[in-house]
Amino acid sequence: MNGRLSPWRLGATLYMPAVRSDIVDAILHNKISGLRSLVICLEDAVSDADLPQALHNLQQILHVLNAEQRANGNAQWPLVFIRPRNSEMGAWLVENLNLSAIDGFVLPKFTADSLPLWWQILEPSHLCMMPTLETEEVFDVVAMRELALTLQNHVCRERVIALRIGGNDLMNVLSLRRSRHFTLYDSPMGYTIKMLAAVFASRDFALTAPVCEHIDDQQIMDQELALDIAHGLVGKTAIHPSQIGKIQDMLMVSASDQADAFRILNSSQAVFKSQGAMCEPATHRRWAAAILARAQEYGIAPDTRADGALMLVT
Repeated sequence: MNGRLSPWRLGATLYMPAVRSDIVDAILHNKISGLRSLVICLEDAVSDADLPQALHNLQQILHVLNAEQRANGNAQWPLVFIRPRNSEMGAWLVENLNLSAIDGFVLPKFTADSLPLWWQILEPSHLCMMPTLETEEVFDVVAMRELALTLQNHVCRERVIALRIGGNDLMNVLSLRRSRHFTLYDSPMGYTIKMLAAVFASRDFALTAPVCEHIDDQQIMDQELALDIAHGLVGKTAIHPSQIGKIQDMLMVSASDQADAFRILNSSQAVFKSQGAMCEPATHRRWAAAILARAQEYGIAPDTRADGALMLVT
């Protein structure tokens, strides 16, 4: 996977229904400040009645993007993904459209059973995969361990940029909607995210966090973002441009974490004290590498942000 497709580049991934007329402006003309990745959605965000218009609009978008990519490349663009409705639509898109300017597909309702079909569709292409974990099987730790092992040993492994946790779909499986007064971690999703992090991150898969649908509640958003970071999630789905800056500010690294990461990776000592805490390179090396990768993408946070983030999770 090339450097453009690092999971740390995802940041706040904005979902945009394929019927929107401003998608090209968002990609090429910086219409949405700070945008690092977006998903052109043909699934839940598009009604059945609007699907023909969405597909027509997508073809127009691709025509413009392909021409611009040929002329000037895509190094300055956000990452661009398409979310097909299902595997049948995914196959149609690959067979009938020029997807040269697209980085990958977001795979809806992904399971181990659907992997062979999706790989049959995507293997001949350049497209990477972002499978979405949003079905009943996600609550089963045995099923998730089997899925992680299957992906780990499959030839598609190098094309999986990250796995997305589909919070709203998973809450729907439980006949729940998240409370306006609590973070997603205060619901059954708290256990689920912890389990998925343990199962997938331990096998070097990146995970992205579910959307926070309460757009105007900054306190809940801040608390949830701090918990996303604490669980090692590499980005978060956004449903509104106002969430992008908030998400990506939280992905900045504190100066103290950066300093510890450098010391851990450069020290010849087995154990040492740094800033009042024990550092043990043998067990902290992977954390340190992730911290420096995050810092390279998002920079160093002001000291006041680091203190605030700590307060949110205590």
